[in-house]
Amino acid sequence: MRRGFDWLFRERRTGRIVIAQFPNAPLALFGICRVAQWIAHPGGTTRDVLMWVGTAALVWWALDEIIRGVNPFRRLLGTTVLVVTVIAVI
Repeated sequence: MRRGFDWLFRERRTGRIVIAQFPNAPLALFGICRVAQWIAHPGGTTRDVLMWVGTAALVWWALDEIIRGVNPFRRLLGTTVLVVTVIAVI
């Protein structure tokens, strides 16, 4: 059990357990767009821009995690978010 946990969550270079990392610009941008949509309830073009910029930021984050994730958990999380986001857009 311990080996499986270590394999999934340990950063290979430092040996630290990594579940979340900060700062994270793409996720911050995604969050800002979603909060702006929730608070302001914009319509028309503004709503569309916020939605697409937020979605693009989330895809950016997911691809970055797939490519440069520090452990298998982060890469799996990026893959899951990318798949769910693509399905939601389709």
